[in-house]
Formats: sequence, structure tokens, C-alpha cells
Amino acid sequence: MGGHGLSTQKIEARALLGGRLVPARRRWPHGVLLMDTVMVTVAAVVSSLFAPHKPTSLPYLVLFCVLTLVFFTAVRSYRHRLTLAILDEVAICFGVSAVATMIVVSLESLLSTQEVVTGNSVRLWSFAAVYLSAGRTGMLIAQKSARRKGEGMERTLVVGAGQVGSLVWSRLKEHPELGLVPVGFLDKEPMALSDAYSDEIPVLGASWDLERVVRLHGIEHVVLAFSSAPHGVMLDLVARCETMGLRVSVVPRLFERMPSRVDVTHVGGLPLMHLRPSNPRGTQYAVKYALDRVLAVLAMVLLAPVFAMVVLAVLLSLGRPVLYRQRRVGRDERPFEMLKFRTMRPICPSDDTALELRPDTAPGGVEGTDRRSRVGAFLRRSSLDELPQLLNIAHGDMSFVGPRPERPEFAEYFDENVYRYGERHRVKGGLTGWAQIHRLRGQTSLADRVEWDNYYIENFSLWLDLKIILRTVPEVLRGGTE
Repeated sequence: MGGHGLSTQKIEARALLGGRLVPARRRWPHGVLLMDTVMVTVAAVVSSLFAPHKPTSLPYLVLFCVLTLVFFTAVRSYRHRLTLAILDEVAICFGVSAVATMIVVSLESLLSTQEVVTGNSVRLWSFAAVYLSAGRTGMLIAQKSARRKGEGMERTLVVGAGQVGSLVWSRLKEHPELGLVPVGFLDKEPMALSDAYSDEIPVLGASWDLERVVRLHGIEHVVLAFSSAPHGVMLDLVARCETMGLRVSVVPRLFERMPSRVDVTHVGGLPLMHLRPSNPRGTQYAVKYALDRVLAVLAMVLLAPVFAMVVLAVLLSLGRPVLYRQRRVGRDERPFEMLKFRTMRPICPSDDTALELRPDTAPGGVEGTDRRSRVGAFLRRSSLDELPQLLNIAHGDMSFVGPRPERPEFAEYFDENVYRYGERHRVKGGLTGWAQIHRLRGQTSLADRVEWDNYYIENFSLWLDLKIILRTVPEVLRGGTE
């Protein structure tokens, strides 16, 4: 396309920009800022009212409030985000309020002629952390609810009508809480749209149709997936999106191995990305596995009464043996016996136990004839049947958090037929995992489960483990089976 055409497109883009409304995404950060201001002010007032001794003076309280809001801004807490993670917000609130408190205490100690009451500082930080966390949690719940109802969603255009573009489409449809609703594709040469997507997703045009598509469909967000368009065309597309005030997201090359921890170094105008995935043989994992064993022993001691009640219930309903042992594949493809409480009656010759393996669906749940006892059904629904796996963790075969281990014959089949399945065996199998808390349990998409499991392995941290464990609790309360 010639220079005249590009100039015309940029003129059209600027004309579109002048008529655009302020998108809903800009209102939420302002709302969060207002909520933080109210909550930190209320926390400062309440902490002073409940102070048993002389409260912190007003100038220092004001300084604390200002510093808290400044630090929130410094950590870019008021930017628009696609992912809304409550636990991450709570951690930020506790950290920011702690730093602001330490600075105020230090200044008060240096500048005040009177003795500083340590209890006042601790009280101020405690109230601020709790109030700010409550405000942020309320805002995020409201925003998630609004997004699921289709409110405040950004109409999204996917550039690149191929397999990766189809994956982007399906992910956005599956996760409306991201706030992006896909409208269609932009691609001159649609390559690999499957039949499942080709009728559902319209290809709205090619790169030179961007301004027209934005105008007709009210596009606010553009996602660049893989496309056959030349490098220069894609760069020009990004520039035109920026001119129109559109938000742009990019699916990077090698996205399957792209961890969340990435360092970017610029050599002139050339960015070099240094990937920092977690190392399954590194110190962090060694600490994780040591903690697993200690915590598993403590958990078994604390849950001894529960173990005793479940053992008695299984004995009365099914008799001996109480435990069910099944070979599973663990770290480095080493097999081990995974333990569960028995939940099913013995197999009868007439029972249909044949299981058809499919590379697109994971096995799990009730396979063949339903042989569960009433006690067994309750144990599965409440996940109490999984408690003996604490013994597996204490023995070192499993971890609290990790990919769910699979049976050897299934693992061998999936390793040959499912992309990146074998990479799950870099770590120990888990009692719960990143895939499980995203509802990928039982007979669900195996490809999705593998994707989430490998994401966990490459982005592991103790904080991520804690988040998964905390999010497992509501999943267990909802009920379900592996």
C-alpha cells in the first residue's frame, strides 16, 4: 500500500479519535482511587479514636494517608487491568500501608519531641491494611460481577485469523471477567480457522479496513495474534490503533514458554527479553518440598479426629480395606501408589468398566458403572476421600500443589497425543493445582489442563502456592470430583 493510502488512514484514525467516548475502563481506576482515599481516611480516624494513649497527631495522619495513595500510584495500582486478583490486591494493601507506616514512624521519631507510642503505629497500620483490603475486595467483586453481566466490556478485535487467533477468541469467551468481548477477526488471509469458529467469528476485513471496522463495531481493544501480514504492516497497524486511542495487546512468539517474570533490556532500540521461569531443580522448589513434608505431618496430627471418623464410616459402609491404592506417575515419570479412602463397591463381572481414552478429554470422576456407596459419594463430593494423600506428601511422592498425577497407561497415551503433556512431570503431582482451581477437574479439556499446569510450573512461587491453597477452599465447598 502506498504512502498516500497510509496518510489517509492516519487522518481517518485521528478523526475517529475526536469522536470517541471515554471508555468504561477509565472509570474503574478513578473509582478505586476514590475508595482508597475514603478507606485510608476512615482507618486513620478510627485508629485515633481507639487509641488508649495519646493518638498520632493530625499532620502525621494526613502524611500517612498521602503516602499510602502515592505508593499505590507508584506501584501502578490505578491502571486498568484485565486480571482481577483479590489476593494480590490484599497483599498490595498490606505492603503499601506497612511502608507508609514505617516512614511516618521514622519521621515522627526524628522530629517529635515527645515519645512515640509504638502501639499507635501498629494500630494505624492494622486498620489501614484491613480497611483498604476490604475496599479493594468490594470494588473487584463489583467489577467482576459487572463484567460477567456484560457491563463495561471492551469490544475487542483479534488480528490474525489462525490457530492462535482462535485460541485468543475461546479464552476471551471463557473468561468474561477479563472485560474483553471479542467481536471478530481482521486478516487478509484467514489461515486455520476451524469449522467450530469459522461460522461463529466473522472475519471483518483486512489491515487496511481497521478504521472502518473500528467505526462500525465500536472497537476499543485490539489483540495482535499471529498473522501472515508483513512486519511493516503490523507496525503500522499498532501506530494507527494508538492514534485512535485503542488499547493494544500482543500475543508474543514462543508464548507457550513465556513466564510472567521477564526482564527487558534495550540495546539501542532493540529489546532483548530475558525469560526467568522457575527452575524445578532450584532452591525454591527444594524449600517447597521440605515445607510440604513438615506441613503434611502437622495436618495429619490436626486432622486425626477427621481421619478417625472417615475410617469408621468407610468400615461400616464398605468394610475392609479402608484405603484404595492406585499407581500414578510422579516427578520424572516415576510411578508411586496414590492413596485415597475407598468410595466404591467391588467390581461385578457385569459392570461396564471399559474407558475410552480421548486426547481432548481428561479421565476422571465416575468411570463406567456408578459403584459409589452413599458414604463414598459424600466423601468424593467433599474431597475427604483425598485426605490419605497427606501420607503421599509426607513420604515425598506428592506435593500440596502441583499437576494432578495420572495413571501410567493414561500418561503414556497422553504423552504421545497431547502437546506438552510430558512437561508436567518436571515436578511432583499435587493434591490441588492451578488447573483445579480454574474448574479443570474431572472430564474436562486435557489441553487446557496441560496449559494451566505448565503455566504453574514455570511461574511457581510460594505466594502462588498459598493463593492456590486459599482458592481451593471455596472450590471444595462447592463440591465436585476429580
